[in-house]
Amino acid sequence: MNQLEKLLNTIRSYNPDFDEALVVKAHDFAKKYHEGQFRSSGEPYYTHPVEVAQILADMDMDVTTIITAILHDTVEDTSATLEDLEREFSKTVSDLVNGVSKLTRIESQTLEGKQAENFRKLLLAMSEDIRVLLVKLSDRLHNMRTMGGIKKPEKRRRISLETLEIYAPLAERVGVHRIKEELEDLSFQKLNPDARNLVVERLSINKKNRENSFKEISKNFTKILKNSGVNAKIVGREKTPFSIWKKMQSKRVSLEQLTDIIGFRVIVNDVVTCYKVLGVFHSNWSTIPGRFKDYISTPKINNYKSIHTAVIGPNKERVAIQIRTQQMQEFAERGIASHWIYKSSEKVSHLALKEYDWLRDLVEIMEKDTNPEHFLEYTKLQMFQDNVFCFTPKGEVIKLPIGASPIDFAYAVHTKIGDSLSSCEINGRGSPLQSVLKNGDLVNIIGTKNGSPSLEWLSYAKTGKARAAIRRYWQLKKNVKQNSEKKYISSLCIKIPNLPGKLGEVSSLIGFHENNIINMEIISKKTDYLEFIFDIQIRELKNYKNLISELKLKEYKFRIIRHRKKDAFLRRIFKNFKRN
Repeated sequence: MNQLEKLLNTIRSYNPDFDEALVVKAHDFAKKYHEGQFRSSGEPYYTHPVEVAQILADMDMDVTTIITAILHDTVEDTSATLEDLEREFSKTVSDLVNGVSKLTRIESQTLEGKQAENFRKLLLAMSEDIRVLLVKLSDRLHNMRTMGGIKKPEKRRRISLETLEIYAPLAERVGVHRIKEELEDLSFQKLNPDARNLVVERLSINKKNRENSFKEISKNFTKILKNSGVNAKIVGREKTPFSIWKKMQSKRVSLEQLTDIIGFRVIVNDVVTCYKVLGVFHSNWSTIPGRFKDYISTPKINNYKSIHTAVIGPNKERVAIQIRTQQMQEFAERGIASHWIYKSSEKVSHLALKEYDWLRDLVEIMEKDTNPEHFLEYTKLQMFQDNVFCFTPKGEVIKLPIGASPIDFAYAVHTKIGDSLSSCEINGRGSPLQSVLKNGDLVNIIGTKNGSPSLEWLSYAKTGKARAAIRRYWQLKKNVKQNSEKKYISSLCIKIPNLPGKLGEVSSLIGFHENNIINMEIISKKTDYLEFIFDIQIRELKNYKNLISELKLKEYKFRIIRHRKKDAFLRRIFKNFKRN
């Protein structure tokens, strides 16, 4: 059976009424345009996109997604255009292929050790349609499966590390557990083959014992559940070498000390029965403290649902158990890709989590549209819609709010870079500082040694950091200027009523009008008033005038003493003259 026949048979198994001719047309189109192109393994290049389509068909994906997978490299690597795809297939296919091409171009800019989380968010932000992301993950999976054709060890390592740090967590984020596990294990095989071989070797030694143990425990579980009136399907699944290794490292134990290498999954018809099964297990066997998790009432952020528990089961063995419905099982395996085949009547108010608002839209479509083919047709990925992710020339990903400018970008990198900003380049072209940045933009900030931010930038800056830095710069500059300005000295002789609080009132008035008292002395004491002289430092004459006006308004008796220092000097001279 050739690739195309296998693909068509897989699609027929879950969608017998699909447009077979359209899939064949896509296959022939890709084969024609990839003619003469070969993979590093020596195989014709068109075999790669067909295998990517097969991965998606194995997840029961819609025909539009499968056709996108077949065509996903045609625009990037051949003479075919988006207009060709729209004319020959549909606008939707053209848009999806364009989305995958954009991700591929962005992917080429990443290097080992860059900000993995921000890059994952960038990919999410650029995937307006969830199917773009699913095609990209499937593309990465097939590339990992066929990495043997890559000759350079450092390139294999870089791709494997990138897969482990970015694509496997991304697959988990959207719940495609099956792809996530395989990506992890394939990366593990390339990055640490000795450790993986050790785990596989140790697992093979006790494989027969584990199989016998599984059969015995399954039989016991089935009998107890049947006696309780529960019909359930019990499946067991061995953990992957990578997950076993990771648990060994985190718990600092040997493989022999791990008790949950095989996990039991109890699959039932409805949610009520899930909790009934939990009660049966907990009433028959002792539970292991700290191992109970109810992800049905409180799903994970990717909407994963299941009840997890662990008991001291038959033969005093520790047994890890997951209890879920068939629909939960489908989602656990295939994530968001599983939703399109269901018409769920469940209320999903818990999907209000910010990063997963888009799932509410998907559920709404499922409930209102009776045609499964239409479901993924309209799904829009809204994760991180309030952000844009841009690159520095060195490959660092900078997260900014939507509508951000190069000014925000510069201050996000470093305050000094923002202060010295004079011009910028976006994707290699000179651009105005008020430009609005888009996802995936490569921004080069050009600064000058004696540059300074403009107050005009405040109208373009969107981030609090940039706006605060600009204001702080000019406030400091203003303070320096004020400190260097000429200051005036004046003296006021004021008669202050001999009442509590009046001296404080006058002092406050002087300070309120931004004048500084540098000296104060009492020159006369009367029963009903005291006479003070205030030596005042004046920065701006208008403030001094305002002070005088308010003293008059409050009916204080005062006079301005000019050249007080000179008068004081003369008084001392005359006093000395009289003494002699």
